[in-house]
Amino acid sequence: MIVPQHPHHPVEPAVLRDGGLAGVPGRLDAGEGATRGRETGDSRRFRLDLSYDGTDFSGWAIQPGRRTVCGVLTEALSTVLREPVALTVAGRTDAGVHATGQVAHADLPADLDAAWLVRRLARLLPPDVRVRAVTPVPEAFDARFSALRRHYRYRVATAAHGAEPLRARDTLSWPHPLDLTAVTTASELLLGEHDFAAFCKRREGATTVRALQQLSWTLAEDGVVEAAVSADAFCHSMVRSLVGALLDVGRGRRTANWPAELLTRVERASDVPVAPAHGLTLVAVDYPPDAELAARASATRRRRVLGAP
Repeated sequence: MIVPQHPHHPVEPAVLRDGGLAGVPGRLDAGEGATRGRETGDSRRFRLDLSYDGTDFSGWAIQPGRRTVCGVLTEALSTVLREPVALTVAGRTDAGVHATGQVAHADLPADLDAAWLVRRLARLLPPDVRVRAVTPVPEAFDARFSALRRHYRYRVATAAHGAEPLRARDTLSWPHPLDLTAVTTASELLLGEHDFAAFCKRREGATTVRALQQLSWTLAEDGVVEAAVSADAFCHSMVRSLVGALLDVGRGRRTANWPAELLTRVERASDVPVAPAHGLTLVAVDYPPDAELAARASATRRRRVLGAP
């Protein structure tokens, strides 16, 4: 974004490669609804409910030289509010993954007019990302660590003609048979708390123990099969790896027991296919009541060990 130069207003936030912010010459006039709350140090926490089409984004997290959801949102928020803004997100989606129910939080000026900010961002943001709501929340609210569970959907078009044109960006065209009975059987064997290392891209120091709460499949009249996947949290590429393994079961390349047998492995299984990103959408994130937010965040931050209370 090119910011007009105003010599009497010397500072305007700009997104840096590392996701931080620094002053550069020039500043946009935020107009009615803008606040000076931060000049006196007054701020409060706000929840942002987000939707985006991930097709043209390189994922959520800011990356040098790439267009990312966080980068676009941070730049827009910093321009409107005329100060640095840092976002914490419920789940960092990969490149090409979509969201209809993503959640983030930010500490913003205390006297911010939230409805005005939603309207202002609607004018400034590109059409493939929307801030649907901005809501004040308790200081203990943490979009990432306070979350109870995340809900994803994966869409697979099984019709011979593939995905409908208007849904081609969020639906995988599947040119193979899909035995839903076998897929359902295999899915049920994966439910519960396990070490999903075989289905995750390992990150140094990160646990791969997760509690998979839902993994179900439904077939609509239009021939689209939708997988509903819910867990307290997901490690990197876990949902797409689970779906990829189960699609292999559905086409008869693997037995229904095979995905569950992989749970004994302690590192990623190279024979597990990763389903394409564009079929996956984050649809919702659940949080506890306000009084339980801090306790939930504290419990989530503890390193998880299989079988621990």
